[in-house]
Amino acid sequence: MNNALGHLKSHVQKFVPISDEDFLNSTSYFEEFTIKKKQTIHHGNSICKYNYFVASGCVRMFFINEKGNEQTTEFAIENWWITDLFSYINQQNSEFYIQAVEDSLILKISKTNEDLLCERIAVFNYYFKQIYQKTTAASQMRSKYLKQFTKEEFYLHFKQHFPEFLQRVPQYLLASYLGFTPEYLSEIRKKEIS
Repeated sequence: MNNALGHLKSHVQKFVPISDEDFLNSTSYFEEFTIKKKQTIHHGNSICKYNYFVASGCVRMFFINEKGNEQTTEFAIENWWITDLFSYINQQNSEFYIQAVEDSLILKISKTNEDLLCERIAVFNYYFKQIYQKTTAASQMRSKYLKQFTKEEFYLHFKQHFPEFLQRVPQYLLASYLGFTPEYLSEIRKKEIS
């Protein structure tokens, strides 16, 4: 079994037991590919046809605001899924882009294949249900933090809970995700050092 599928199998097993036979039967529903840093795998104004599982690397989702600036809304690193859920589920045009932050190894599954897989191998129905519930919960918490915390508190919370991103994600992308300017993020980091 290749590296990407091995990552996926381990991830599935964190949520639900799966037999080797069931997992082997599931592999044809996924496609593996690699992307280079800054390569875009989904463009806005088109249907997000795939759900992407990051086996290695880092990708981000962003939209372009009315001023023409990219606003990062989500990151995904190893063993995380990423897609524009609204577009993917409803098969409607997306306002988001998905782009590699690092060279990445990805598995993708189409909506049609996901539906068939869940129908034919029941454990995947439970697995994807858990993934979507976790995604919704994370989105709700991020919305709460944006309203509850000061900008500095939001950064410190993010740093405490997701320290790996501070090492891997360029500061301007991190600032975009947190809703800051890169200059403001630099100021916060300088305060920490002094």
